[in-house]
Amino acid sequence: MKPLAGRIAIVTGSSAPRGIGRAIALRLAQEGATIVVTDLDGSIEIDGVNCETKPLLAETVAMIELEGGQAIAVPVDVSKQEEIAGCIELVERSFGRLDILVNNAGSLSGASDFLETTPDEWELSFRVNLLGPMIFSRAAIPVMKNIGGGSIINIGSTGSLGAEAGFGAYTSMKHGLIGLTKTIAAEFGVDKIRCNAVCPGYIMTDMHAAANERLAREAQLSVSEVATRRYLRVALRRAGAPEEVADAVAYLAGPHATYVTGIALPVAGGVPFGI
Repeated sequence: MKPLAGRIAIVTGSSAPRGIGRAIALRLAQEGATIVVTDLDGSIEIDGVNCETKPLLAETVAMIELEGGQAIAVPVDVSKQEEIAGCIELVERSFGRLDILVNNAGSLSGASDFLETTPDEWELSFRVNLLGPMIFSRAAIPVMKNIGGGSIINIGSTGSLGAEAGFGAYTSMKHGLIGLTKTIAAEFGVDKIRCNAVCPGYIMTDMHAAANERLAREAQLSVSEVATRRYLRVALRRAGAPEEVADAVAYLAGPHATYVTGIALPVAGGVPFGI
């Protein structure tokens, strides 16, 4: 029997084709979990093109089903409390349980110099990167308590562990996410609810690839030259794959991590965390 057979998992932000969320959804499905994939009902930019998220979510579901897994798609904007509540109600009504919550959805709003970042950008970063995971966890915990436990996994960043110039809002919220992780772990361990964070570094997502291309244009270099320079900071001298983050999530969600809670696990190839 697969280790997560019979478990129900929500993975937020799981529409992007080369995204961490989709990789996590696929990996947990391979472990036997039924997956509720979510993302906002809108569009995301992929290779410079705005793509609707609903078809992308349907594609994630189709990929899971093609491998013999089970999944449903639920549009959810994690900045909106009523949509989170509706998602949890749907999951409880449909499945009667919720075992795993992966708070993956995030925003790079405010990824610019401190004095150039507006209060509105800080507020959006707060609502998506910190308040959303808090509200989702707050809604999920009573359902988990009713079934005797569960696992919440927050997707942080190496920006959760240190700071570099130019990412003030994002870094501040990702630091707060670790505080949220530890708070949930401390308060709900008695209910057999574990809460951990995974902190990716350079991961070859659509967003990371686009950043490499932008830096290459600005420096008038090839993408490979820019990538080589960036990854000189990484002990393993390469970017990671979304699947490598998903492997860490599968470990924390599964039966081999039942005595692990309150940690912030870097999946970053040995990259320095900044200050």
